[in-house]
Amino acid sequence: MSKRMKLRISSRLVKKKSRKQSFGGKKNCRFTDRPEQEALIDYKNVAFLRSFMTERNKILPARVSGNSLFYQREIARQIKLARSMALLPFCAIHM
Repeated sequence: MSKRMKLRISSRLVKKKSRKQSFGGKKNCRFTDRPEQEALIDYKNVAFLRSFMTERNKILPARVSGNSLFYQREIARQIKLARSMALLPFCAIHM
């Protein structure tokens, strides 16, 4: 008869599991919570749209900004429109 071997979990995997569980809960969309902010999504509101861009002028993903899919698409559409109107740059300036 063979003995059943008990599997050991390495300390590295235990730490990895605890890190995954320790991060915050679900992110809430700021536009779903407060509908009055929906009016701020406009290609002419450059200062507001810059808050959804990185320092390299890339659009922040929804998992980082916490936006819902509907509003993330709308923000991306308005940023692209502002870029084509030359209100926002396409890329960062390198010197």
